[in-house]
Amino acid sequence: MDRIPWEERPKGSKDVVWRYSQNPIINRDAIPTSNSVFNSAVVPFKDGFAGVFRCDNKAVQMNIFAGFSDDGINWKINDNPINFKAHDKGQVLGDYKYDPRVVFLEDRYWITWCEGHNGPTIGIGYTFDFKEFFQCESAFLPFNRNGVLLPQKIDGKYAMMSRPSDNGHTPFGDIYMSYSPDMKYWGEHRHMMSPTSFKDSAWQCTKIGAGSVPFLTDEGWLMFYHGVINTCNGFRYAMGSTILDTDQPHIVKYRTQPYLLTPSEIYEQVGDVSNVIFPCASLQDLENDKVTIFYGAADTVVAIAFGYISEILNFTKNNSII
Repeated sequence: MDRIPWEERPKGSKDVVWRYSQNPIINRDAIPTSNSVFNSAVVPFKDGFAGVFRCDNKAVQMNIFAGFSDDGINWKINDNPINFKAHDKGQVLGDYKYDPRVVFLEDRYWITWCEGHNGPTIGIGYTFDFKEFFQCESAFLPFNRNGVLLPQKIDGKYAMMSRPSDNGHTPFGDIYMSYSPDMKYWGEHRHMMSPTSFKDSAWQCTKIGAGSVPFLTDEGWLMFYHGVINTCNGFRYAMGSTILDTDQPHIVKYRTQPYLLTPSEIYEQVGDVSNVIFPCASLQDLENDKVTIFYGAADTVVAIAFGYISEILNFTKNNSII
């Protein structure tokens, strides 16, 4: 897409990725019922953009809502959550939904999220128009989080990353890739990445999770992911980048030792959960070498950041721990 939200790097800054000066772009009270709006995903749609947003209500119940924007910055989110129809007869729908990702693949927009199904696991659904939505069977057994689909098939199979977990605020986590012939039965599970040692890269030494939907570059699939350290004040979530092999995306070619963004602004440090940067989506203008990253901040609001794709690729390769 050749029109994405964009703001040039601040004068004098040497940051590879820089924040939008008007962050956050979506506040916690964006709809009448919301306690917070964060960890949400967007895609190009028609002449603008559509998205699926995590909106926790004032009873702090987790659900996902559709929204639309002309410019990717100013959003109108529906007041009511997405009402999924069952794709399969006899299907059991989940108890809750949070942290969605969205990707256009083949002929529809696929949505993945963390859903309650006797514990957290990966829910899958789809829409053609962001008005009518269908939910498929859950992808994996509990417990699992951070399901992220690739935007094209690999050797004729769908490919999805996930992070097996537990039923709580998981203090561990590796990223795996799984493959499916039909978006229903998943197997060929491949380990991709583990947390680092504290010595090697402390910001990602507790757990990691897939973030934005990867996009293809000359170097491979570029993805932004989150890493976590357990500090004296609790977990702190930051953002890094990784380059995956083009043909075998479960193979990690490069992975940043330094972070790209860490909580340093007040809206990232203070909120319902302090010190969180959680990337969930990116928009690319490949012709002009630009990427815009959408991330949840402090589990409370939505913010964006910008970068040049070539600079991020070079940074990832030249500062890799692999």
